[in-house]
Amino acid sequence: MVELKFLGMDFGCVMGSLSKGEFPEKNCLFPLISKLLGYAIVAASTTVKLPQILKILQHKSVRGLSVVSFELEVTGYTIALAYCLHKGLPFSAFGEYVFLLIQAIILVAIIYYFSLPLGTKTWIRALLYCAVAPTLLAGQIDPILFEALYASQHAIFLFARIPQIWKNFKNRSTGELSFLTFFMNFVGSMVRVFTSLQEKVPMSVVMGSVIGILMNGTILSQILLYPAPAPKKGKKTD
Repeated sequence: MVELKFLGMDFGCVMGSLSKGEFPEKNCLFPLISKLLGYAIVAASTTVKLPQILKILQHKSVRGLSVVSFELEVTGYTIALAYCLHKGLPFSAFGEYVFLLIQAIILVAIIYYFSLPLGTKTWIRALLYCAVAPTLLAGQIDPILFEALYASQHAIFLFARIPQIWKNFKNRSTGELSFLTFFMNFVGSMVRVFTSLQEKVPMSVVMGSVIGILMNGTILSQILLYPAPAPKKGKKTD
């Protein structure tokens, strides 16, 4: 069988079967599909938060958005990316975290801008992140602490969505939340469960995607359920 590999994807097995007029076997086809879907997720992640960013800039408002939710999201992405780098997982299994983290930081910066003046607690949280994140991403912490941090990452993502879900419920409105951004997150989480199982990544990584399905699905249902009122100027964030 001729080897035909590209970016860790083995096309040789599938092409060999097709050239013989046979349908590829499951253990030959599924790994390739997993890799292709993994890279598709990474590619889509480069613009997943762009609709949310553009919606805020268009309306010049962050009304209805929970800044704590978005801050926790940045923290969760940072821990997840650092852990995957530390474990040496294939890029197709976690590459979206690179682009999601960059966009999440930009999004928080925009929310801060439209929430001026910021409260003291907000500045403290931002400075604390800037101090800790580089050390975490460089993997310069005790391995046991690293495992504990990653174990807490699922709780962080869970609590990153709960304040926003509660705020939506209380206001009977989703404010400036973008349907497209949460829809892409929802679909991406579902696909990532399949690719993670195929890549044989730790089950803790798979659980992160399952939580993503539940939380993003809940917010999606709220966006569909609650009407979108006219935008207002953002208020002070603390």
